[in-house]
Amino acid sequence: MAPIPTPGAEPEDSPESYVGLEAHEAERLARERGWSTVRSLPPGSIITMEYRVGRLNFEVDNGRVRRSWKG
Repeated sequence: MAPIPTPGAEPEDSPESYVGLEAHEAERLARERGWSTVRSLPPGSIITMEYRVGRLNFEVDNGRVRRSWKG
């Protein structure tokens, strides 16, 4: 049987630090800080709720991050 994979560590970064930034700047900064996946979503999007280590989500409205969360 194959071993269970161990997820990598997430960056030591606060999702709240992206709120208010322009979306493209927030995505660039998140990737520089080590997030492997950055997902930008419009307000009210229907999304899956599985938790993915290394993913940072942005709710973007009028080009600015209004909300940010891990997973």
